Order: sequence, then C-alpha cells, then structure tokens
Amino acid sequence: MGHRRALRTTAVGIVSATLIAGVGPVSSASASASTGGVRFVDITGDGGTTLKANVFTPAGADDGRHYPLLVLPTAWATPQVQYFAQAQRLANAGYIVVSYNVRGFWQSDGEIEVAGPPDVADASRVIDWALAHTPADAERIGMGGMSYAAGISLLAAAQDKRIRAVAALSGWADLIDSIYSEHTQHTQAAALLNATSSVTGRQSAEVREIFDAFRTGDLSREEEMVAWGKKRSVTTYLDRLNANSPAVFLANGWGDSVFPPNQYADFYEKLTGPKRLQFRPGDHATPEVTGLLGLPNDVWNDAVRWFDFHLKGEANGVDREQPVRLLSRSGGAYETYPDWKSVGATGRKIALGGSPTIRANVNSGADGGLVILSGLLDQFAKVPPLASIPLLPRRWAAVWQSEKYPSAQRVRGTARLHTTVTPTEESGTFIAYLYDVGPLGIGRLISNAPYTFHDRTPGRPFGVDLELFSTAYDVPAGHRLALVVDTVDPLYAEHNPTGAQLTFSSPATDPSFVSVPLREQ
Repeated sequence: MGHRRALRTTAVGIVSATLIAGVGPVSSASASASTGGVRFVDITGDGGTTLKANVFTPAGADDGRHYPLLVLPTAWATPQVQYFAQAQRLANAGYIVVSYNVRGFWQSDGEIEVAGPPDVADASRVIDWALAHTPADAERIGMGGMSYAAGISLLAAAQDKRIRAVAALSGWADLIDSIYSEHTQHTQAAALLNATSSVTGRQSAEVREIFDAFRTGDLSREEEMVAWGKKRSVTTYLDRLNANSPAVFLANGWGDSVFPPNQYADFYEKLTGPKRLQFRPGDHATPEVTGLLGLPNDVWNDAVRWFDFHLKGEANGVDREQPVRLLSRSGGAYETYPDWKSVGATGRKIALGGSPTIRANVNSGADGGLVILSGLLDQFAKVPPLASIPLLPRRWAAVWQSEKYPSAQRVRGTARLHTTVTPTEESGTFIAYLYDVGPLGIGRLISNAPYTFHDRTPGRPFGVDLELFSTAYDVPAGHRLALVVDTVDPLYAEHNPTGAQLTFSSPATDPSFVSVPLREQ
C-alpha cells in the first residue's frame, strides 16, 4: 500500500511539473490572492476527509471585489492538476477556480465512493471553504468538469441550490442506463474503470463488491446493483434539480463507450431550467481532452461561454442561440436545433422480413470494436469499426439490408429496433448493429446496442423494442443501410447458454422493423 502511494506521489509531481510548464508562469504554492496564480491547499471534506486541491485567483484579487466561483472536481483516476490549463485561463478571465482531487484518488484521503453521498457532500464542503478563504461571490457559483466530475457536479447541483451553473462534459445522468443498458454489462467500460481506479486510488469495500457482482453477472444481486446505481444518478433527483433550476450545459461524444449519448439526450429533454446540449464525434472524454493541454477546443470554449453568460452576465449571445448543437461524424459544420426531438424529425422504416435463426456463442465479425480506441479512430480518421456484410456467416448473424439510396441519408438521433424473438433458452443476449454499406459490401458501423433477457419461456416468442445509441452520420448516395444482429461482442457480457439459438420473426400482426431517424433534406 505504501509503495502504491509513493508511486502516486511521484506521478503527481511529474504531471504537475509538465502541466505548470505548459500553462506558463504561475505563482508558488504560497502565492496570495493579491498576486493571483495558484495555491495548493488541503480542504476538509465530508466526515473530516482531506481533499487535495489547487486554487486559482485572478491577478489583483485583493481589490475588495468578489469574483464568480468555479469548482472543478477531478475526473476518474486523474490527479489534482488535471485542469491547470483551463483553470489558469478562467482565472485570467476573472474567476476564482478551485479544483480538487475527489476522495479516494491520488493524494486525497478516503475511499472511492463512485459519486456516492460523501462525494456530493464534499462538493458542498469545497464551496464552503472557497467562500471562507477566497474572494468568491456566494451568488455566482458554478461547477463542472469531465467524466466523473460531470456526474458529481450534476448530483451536487441537485442537492446544493447555491450552484447556479453546471458544465457536465462526457458525464452521466443515469449510471445504470450507461453501463448496464437493457440488463447487459458493458464489460470493457467497467473493466477500464475498475483497473484505473485500482492503480490510482482506493476502492471502498462496497465498490469492490459491486464491481465483482457486475463482472460475474450475479443476478441475485441485480436489484441491489440497480439501487446502488440509481443513488448515483441525477435522474433520481430530477425534481430537486429542476426546483433548484441551475443552468445546465451537457456535452458528450457520439461514440462514448463509457457513458453513451442516449441517457444525456433523455435527461436533457426533462430539464426545465436553462439548458444546452452538444454532441460531437469522439469517445469518452476525447472531445475535450485537447483543452486540458491548453489547445483550442470547441467544447471548453462553449463551456466557458456558458459560465460567462450565467455567472458573469456577459451578453455573448448564448441565450439567443438554438440550444441543441451537433457535429456529424461525417464532418461539416455545427447543426443547431430548438430541442432534441427535432433532431431526427423524419423516420425511415426498414422492414425486417423472414424468420432467420442464429446460433449463439460466436462473434460473427460484426462488433462495436474496442473501448476508447475505436472511438478515437472514428473521431480523428473517420474509420469506425468495419465488417464485410456479404461475408458475415448467416449461421451466427441475421442480416437485413435496404435498397440503395439515390441521395445521401443524414442519420440524426436514435434508431429504434422493433422485432419478435423466440429463444431456445430462458436467458440470452443479442446485439443489434446499424451499418452504412458501400458498393463493395464493406459496412461502416453507424450505431449499435445490446439487449439481454432472463426468465423467458423457451420456444415462446416475445416482442423487443431496443434503442440503438444516438448518433449523427451521413450515408452517401448509392449506399445501403444494413441491420445486423448477432450474440457476441467484446464490449458487452454474453448471457447465452452454450448451444442457444435465437429466431427473429416478423408476424403479420406485428411486423418487425428498424426505424432510422433522418434530418430533413
């Protein structure tokens, strides 16, 4: 344990030196508010837990004025210097910025609670400290950050009415819908979270038990796991958040393999206060990561504009812009919409005829790729996971294709699958994929989603409605759309007994289809 802590201490020093060098000259740890710069401090969190933090103040902050306060918790497994570049930028723009290492990680004390009640209480204790030790304005407080910080910020804003604006970047609103969608473990995402937290922090006993139950698919503990996740989801406290009415800015990547975009879009529609939603290409936290290095970054720029309007009262036009902003994975400029339901205003149905039967336990060659890596390739090289649709073995994959489209099809929003499934076993898993298929039959993955069932009667059909993960993608003229279904994907857990088979049918009284949302031409 001491060796691991020593490694974390060394790593903090290296990262700190690198980031400080990257943002230019700042004051020493003993710098005062009068000269501006950064101070490294200890803040007492909930239950007496020591949180390691840094405080940025504007130059000349001893002039008797009060400044808007921004509180930035660190992301999962990242050290307290994560936001140095952005914090310096914000301090230069007139903000007090307090960034702190969340409990259980790196040099902060305590154990990892995964945005549990102690984490939410810590956020309020940090605000208390800032109001007592800096010239922060109690009427102008914001919170934000990436990933873990985004989830904590939203939860804190539901509990602490002092928080007037939030920028939640690559976060979650519903933890269960994110990593356990349709009763299917997102195993690669969970493994990534588990591994990184084991190296950089200290998991609580409860968190270790939850990770173990999740990994093994222990159905006897499913109800407990869902309750644990709901406690850590701001959707559970939506009424409180809407009553507090902070201004909420949500941003995420289309290919986020940890917190898929659907749950953010659904949450956005239920917010009643000032709000903004932005999606762009990328995987988990990759759309914002260049901003941590002080490089130009659209997401951070928009977050700062959000804070400037709602905390500083700057007339920067945020209130006059359409609140839903999207960048297609295929390129082009931002598209804007008045609300989420206007994104995919037109739906095109593809009939799923026949009654194909597929065998389980084998990856057909259609899959969602690898967590983070596949999303990065799509973001920077526009190369999503590929599959040769004609060569997919029909023994293990069911395939339906549209006709060739004479004009480009601009897929926007959430595709929905409706079908009838007949299993040979009481439990099972299948994954649905939507592909853009070119003239040579190569399919480029547009979207996917898993579905798991339990306690079904073998041989008895049942209906399935499944939302694929939301996206924005342009299908070129002359291409087709294809829906593929198989039973194995490295991203997800499989619950198919050995030798299981699934039949997909389309009864005359309840036809099967996939509805693809399209932007109006």
